[in-house]
Amino acid sequence: MRIVVLVSGTGSNLQAVIDAVKAGELDVEIVAVGADRPGTYGVERSAAAGLATFVVDFKDYADRADWNAALTKAVASYDPDVVVSSGFMRIVSPEFIDAFGGKYLNTHPALLPAFPGAHGVRDAMAYGVKVTGCTVHWADAGVDTGPIIAQEAVEIAPDDTEDTLHERIKVVERRLLVRTLAELAAGKHA
Repeated sequence: MRIVVLVSGTGSNLQAVIDAVKAGELDVEIVAVGADRPGTYGVERSAAAGLATFVVDFKDYADRADWNAALTKAVASYDPDVVVSSGFMRIVSPEFIDAFGGKYLNTHPALLPAFPGAHGVRDAMAYGVKVTGCTVHWADAGVDTGPIIAQEAVEIAPDDTEDTLHERIKVVERRLLVRTLAELAAGKHA
């Protein structure tokens, strides 16, 4: 299964995928890693691992539609089976999702449909829930919506801060993403 991974930051989920592929635990080919801005550590990680990288800088485009068209063209040039949003902090257009047959996989640090958006961890803590977690889902045109593939709960400890909780969620999220990709490569979750 050929994947393109999109990142906006450090690429810690991406690193888990790279490590699982190198260890022979995950039968996917990471054909490229793309970012929405230059200088991301996720792209640096990828280049260091010998992977193809590209940047479609949001600031280089007059509007969101032009950026989405450029991102779609860049990703399509690698002919992926699945596109993975791994900490990619941009909402893509319905045309982008349609261009890849609806195979746009997203990770989110909350138990969707609760706490969608950029601040899932903060929102869960502010609401006072005792359990949150992470979700891997097929993304659609909404914000953190689409069919859920896998979820795993993470308890919120009394002394958790947003940062400590998010780090514990990331550990689970990495494992869940690798497992989900392995299941997809094996023909599950079509």
